[in-house]
Amino acid sequence: MADRIDALKSLHTALIDSRKGYEEALEDAEGKGLTPLFREMVAMRVEHADQLAGLLTAAGEKVDGDGSFMALVHRAVISVRAAVTGLDESILPGLIDGEERIRGYYDDALKEARPSELDVLKAQRRAVDRKIENMKQQTVAG
Repeated sequence: MADRIDALKSLHTALIDSRKGYEEALEDAEGKGLTPLFREMVAMRVEHADQLAGLLTAAGEKVDGDGSFMALVHRAVISVRAAVTGLDESILPGLIDGEERIRGYYDDALKEARPSELDVLKAQRRAVDRKIENMKQQTVAG
């Protein structure tokens, strides 16, 4: 099992990577399709990454805000998808899969968290759960 700092750093990096992917999607959507969802997800990721950065800084860790190589891969996939099929409800299953992976990072972090970190992590995980449910409802409605 990963230690506490590694779990927090992995979650922080995943949030930054995801934010960059949603930013790319927002740009490529050009105000159509799922633009409101992309805006919501970018805002949520910024807030959550900032809160996690605070936890890491409080633990004496240096925070890297650049993300990982996977952010480049995600952005490329979004750009190709936007060019070929557009960014409409058809991409929701892929977004749900990504959000479920992020939820797994939260689960790992929660297993290792200190009591002082639990409130932040639990609240963020609940927000991710709500977004997953909203996306699932959109796939049924769409």
